[in-house]
Amino acid sequence: MTKWELTKRFDSSYGTVRFDVVGQGPPLVLVHGTPWSSFNWRHIVPALSEWYTVYYYDLLGYGQSEKKEGQDVSLGVQNEILTELLQYWEFDAPTIIGHDFGGTTVLRAHLLNKVPFNKMILMDPVAIGPWGSSFFSHVNVHEEAFKGVPSFIHKSIISAYIEGAQYSKMSEETKEGIIQYWLDERGQPAFYRQIAQANQTYTDEVEHLYSEISTPTLLLWGEEDEWVPIEKGYTLHEKIIGSQFKPIPHAGHLVQEEAPAVVLGHIIKFLNDTV
Repeated sequence: MTKWELTKRFDSSYGTVRFDVVGQGPPLVLVHGTPWSSFNWRHIVPALSEWYTVYYYDLLGYGQSEKKEGQDVSLGVQNEILTELLQYWEFDAPTIIGHDFGGTTVLRAHLLNKVPFNKMILMDPVAIGPWGSSFFSHVNVHEEAFKGVPSFIHKSIISAYIEGAQYSKMSEETKEGIIQYWLDERGQPAFYRQIAQANQTYTDEVEHLYSEISTPTLLLWGEEDEWVPIEKGYTLHEKIIGSQFKPIPHAGHLVQEEAPAVVLGHIIKFLNDTV
């Protein structure tokens, strides 16, 4: 596997995040979800960078960004960090793509921080309640116990957990690329920290505002998504008036890994369409 490395840093008010920039053209920002990192954009960044200057980063507490004890990495701060990043990059209404919690972060930045976007693409976002799994609830109650499990058990827990995000069998390259950031002495507690801090109140704050969105919006959703079922996507599509909705066949939650060519096709078409 080619080493995935973010070469730049930004010191936000909440902690240091790592990012990178490739390509040329209008700005396009990528925001990943949980428990992923910018690594999971590797299949679509090269193609997008042919037409756009692509900015991608690791959320605070994820990937190569800062992880430390007692850190707030909840959805309540991720939109604040995104807002600061966009100001740092001196953007005026860039196009943005968010997956999973990244989609939630985009929505919160747009609706709560009043950040304007040229176009929004949301891929299997966590946006409609109720959400969360029994695993999330269990970690929330027993976070300290999970932080202390032996490393080989911890690795097995993550592996079993993330495999459920794909409809097809997850490749070893993908699996290792995802879990690599959660295995050391900082990564293991950080994995359970971000789960324990996941809270539906952060989507409840904005769900009633979706009908106010006027930005051109494309929703991409894995037809076989077992983490955030496609029925949630249809509900979100109805709430965001005028949005486009494209199911991705034979794909689960991690559509950019399972169907990158299909995802890219929808993205490029949407970005090239005039509104």
